Amino acid sequence: MAGSLRGEVLNLYKNLLYLGREYPKGADYFRSRLKAAFLKNKDVKDPEKIKQLIARGEFVIKELEALYFLRKYRAMKKRYYSDDKE
Repeated sequence: MAGSLRGEVLNLYKNLLYLGREYPKGADYFRSRLKAAFLKNKDVKDPEKIKQLIARGEFVIKELEALYFLRKYRAMKKRYYSDDKE
């Protein structure tokens, strides 16, 4: 793996690990799944394939952020807008 791609992969792993702290099923569940996913692809040497995997990881980051924003929005909505239909 090229040096710059190695740095990107490590940065991706760190970002995902940070985002996984608030995962709904728990941080330990997320950490184990993340580690398994990275170990599964540890032998990939092709730079193009590595770039594809990095892009997939960045997509997962966006999905996690959307999940967290939605959860925060729902909590705020529940707090300020009651469902009283009386």
